[in-house]
Amino acid sequence: MKLAFRLYRRGGVYYCQHNQTGRQESLRTADAGQAARLLHARNEASRMAGLNLAIARAYMVAADPRMPERTWKEVIDFMCDTHNGGATRDRLITASKDKALASLWTMRVVETRPDHLLTTLRQGTVSTNVFLRRVYNFALDMGWLPASILPKKKWPRIVYGDKRAITEEEHRRIVERETNQERRDYYELLWHTGGSQTDVASIHAEDIDWQERIIFYRRKKNKEHAMPRFGGEAAAMLKRRPQSGPLFPYLITVREADRATEFKQRCHGLGIKGITLHSYRYAWAERAAKAGYPERHAQSNLGHGSKAFARAYAKKAKVFTPPLEDYEKACRCGKVILFPRDLDADGLRLQAALGEAGASSPPAAPAI
Repeated sequence: MKLAFRLYRRGGVYYCQHNQTGRQESLRTADAGQAARLLHARNEASRMAGLNLAIARAYMVAADPRMPERTWKEVIDFMCDTHNGGATRDRLITASKDKALASLWTMRVVETRPDHLLTTLRQGTVSTNVFLRRVYNFALDMGWLPASILPKKKWPRIVYGDKRAITEEEHRRIVERETNQERRDYYELLWHTGGSQTDVASIHAEDIDWQERIIFYRRKKNKEHAMPRFGGEAAAMLKRRPQSGPLFPYLITVREADRATEFKQRCHGLGIKGITLHSYRYAWAERAAKAGYPERHAQSNLGHGSKAFARAYAKKAKVFTPPLEDYEKACRCGKVILFPRDLDADGLRLQAALGEAGASSPPAAPAI
């Protein structure tokens, strides 16, 4: 039988060359004995490649009968089955239709090589990268992938498109042009609460505490409780909505993608680009940051599980901090609202002084 590799020496170092392709590779040794053993190992591996694969399959079948034949399509189908309905399952089904992933679905998991994954990622988009990572990690966690194929550092970095908040002027233009009253009120509530489009569309009249002017609901995405408070403008709008059941009877029945498409059509008609319904959350977070709204209260209003998310949404806010002396004067004149949880000993004395002196005569500065 003809050997796959042959040995030669150049500059004191031994090399091996593939007899069919002519590819050369250094064996990184000047010792003739070591070079001979390395060459023998390469030739044996090449000669017994089929046998080695058969032995590996035998071991895999003993551990998991389906492992040698399991395809990536079976992996994502199993992922979909673990989610009994809901938005996550819908996203996985949509991702499975990605054209860049089509060639991967029919491939066996255990026969996948790094170049297969990298080729798929180069052909796809950001969404391809995100969902392929999820499917890959799921197979790895389930033990269906014997070992990691592609190291974490070799995965292309996920770079999302730029996201921006909707401006007040853009919001007003959209609302003024909208002829459907339910949609107008829906956009208004998004502006005043900063809720996600599905959460706001799912609010019921029973979720509103009129005495405290708070809307209580549980977020669909992370199950966190959101408690946005509303003012006079939002209250006037809410009184126009049904006083029992869903506030938006039609929009609650519409799919998330369809609500987004309807909003995009309205923006296109007005020549507004770069915003989605989610831009209302960015707008609310940035408005809160500019106004100096306490971070923990903003987090409670938006229903974020951590401060990191709240800060990420408000990172583009242009906050101009006043000089401390001006801020102190505003506090003494009652122009700054001191939240109860923000009050320290000096703040409590200041609040008491404000109550005694009244609005007409500002109290003296508190002792620091």
